[in-house]
Amino acid sequence: MAGDNKHKLNNLLRIWPVGTVVTLPWLNRQGIYQQLAYEYEKSGWLERVGHGAYIRAGDRVSWPGAVHAIQSQLDLPVHVGGKSALELKGYEHFVVAGDGAYLYLYSDSTRRLPAWFTHHSWDRRISFHFARLFENDRKLGLTQHQFGAFSINVSAPERAILETLHLVPKDQGFEEARLLMENLTGLRPRLVQSLLEQCRSIKVKRLFLHLAERCNHAWVAKLDPAKLNLGSGKRVIVPGGRLDPKYKITVEREKAINESQAS
Repeated sequence: MAGDNKHKLNNLLRIWPVGTVVTLPWLNRQGIYQQLAYEYEKSGWLERVGHGAYIRAGDRVSWPGAVHAIQSQLDLPVHVGGKSALELKGYEHFVVAGDGAYLYLYSDSTRRLPAWFTHHSWDRRISFHFARLFENDRKLGLTQHQFGAFSINVSAPERAILETLHLVPKDQGFEEARLLMENLTGLRPRLVQSLLEQCRSIKVKRLFLHLAERCNHAWVAKLDPAKLNLGSGKRVIVPGGRLDPKYKITVEREKAINESQAS
């Protein structure tokens, strides 16, 4: 291997966080173009995970290392949210984990995820949601989650539960959403209030308030619903359910909930 190419390889391995994917655009910025990347691959230093994406030879890379590349190298406005964010933050009791579990990704951009990411197996099935849930500060409620030598953007629990409720009832069951809400005893009311004020979905806001009050969380008393636009008219969330007269949404009947708890 020529001296300059060996120097570039040594520099690459020095700045490359273990457990992450690197993409060809990022390699280009390091002075490593496609042909040289191919030479490194032939020499056994790189392994291809898809078109324009590589891992270190012998490295074990899972979905966080791939999401890191999407966020930090491709600059896609994608974050881990919903139930996946709740799982990362320790609220995993009612979240399905392990084989067959979903990775919930959210974005307010119409830009697509790269093919190398969607076509590769990351031990999770990808559930990608385009959702412009919040006005103005679209990064409100996002935080960093550390994975060893790198970190990724994820939703704080206050935002994650709103993203989860956005999927009710089509892609998310009402009862599981209620159980998740039960666990959220320590939400920060100031952040919750800000998120609710910026939330664009009438359904999500009404359902959030309904479930929070139903779970008797102490932080609910510090919220100011008068500052929220809750719209008008009724919203059908659970077809054939009972009407919550306060928030004008149809929710699961108590009998259905009790039967679910007993099974």
